[in-house]
Amino acid sequence: MEELVARHQLRRAGARPGIVDYTRELWGRRHFIVAFSTANNAVGYSASFLGQAWQLLTPLLNAGVYYLIFGVLLHTKRGVHNYVAFLVIGIFIFTFTQSSLIGGARAISANVGLTRVLHFPRAVLPVSSTLVALQRLVYSLIIMLPIVLITGERPRWQWLLLVPAIALQTMFCLGLAFFIARIGAKIPDTSQLLPFLIRTWLYVSGVFYSIHAFAADHPHWVKVVLEVNPGAVYVEVVRAALIEGPRENHLWWLAVGWAVTVLAAGYLFFWQAEEQYGRV
Repeated sequence: MEELVARHQLRRAGARPGIVDYTRELWGRRHFIVAFSTANNAVGYSASFLGQAWQLLTPLLNAGVYYLIFGVLLHTKRGVHNYVAFLVIGIFIFTFTQSSLIGGARAISANVGLTRVLHFPRAVLPVSSTLVALQRLVYSLIIMLPIVLITGERPRWQWLLLVPAIALQTMFCLGLAFFIARIGAKIPDTSQLLPFLIRTWLYVSGVFYSIHAFAADHPHWVKVVLEVNPGAVYVEVVRAALIEGPRENHLWWLAVGWAVTVLAAGYLFFWQAEEQYGRV
């Protein structure tokens, strides 16, 4: 029997393919991924009266609430050029990371029936959940960019850097989704714990305040830790592209490093447990 299996290159049903073959299979499902994510995005708001408008209203309302709390009551806007644009960009960009994490945590558990009856690379599911979050970010740009213009910024060639900035953040978010999808498939309580972890990450990512101003009265290592935090890195590169101010090129190197490292590590981490997804 072993000789027959070796001669005809047979493999066990459901066995994990090699990483190259797995990636080839995943690429072959690209049209399904786009259709699946688009459908999921539409269904997510189908029960609400305003429907898809919530993709624009949710981050906008969050920005209004955070401006009242942090900008007006806590005065974190002191020393920040164009605080409204500063805050709106921070919220919209970090929301993309947040949505990718939450969607990734549920990618396998919410589609366990699909994984049990159909054969396909399970990586389709976290890729799809990340694409849903990306679609929502793209829609939110309809609100974000006019706000940046209304608050006094003018279009410059640096605005083109928004495209590679979001591309790098998407790579990073996809890597996170791979990591959290495997963990969420194994530990169902992951989705319950994530909001607390994300909220903590939000507060240390410079979304509501300037890291430079905050770290001025703290040891240098505090500033370094806050700046290398990927949650802050992607927010800052987008701010640097859209808001007039000093340029810090090292942030782009950090953005590239985080994107490549987390995506590669997350993809391998997820692939290694391919045979476990959907098992009873």
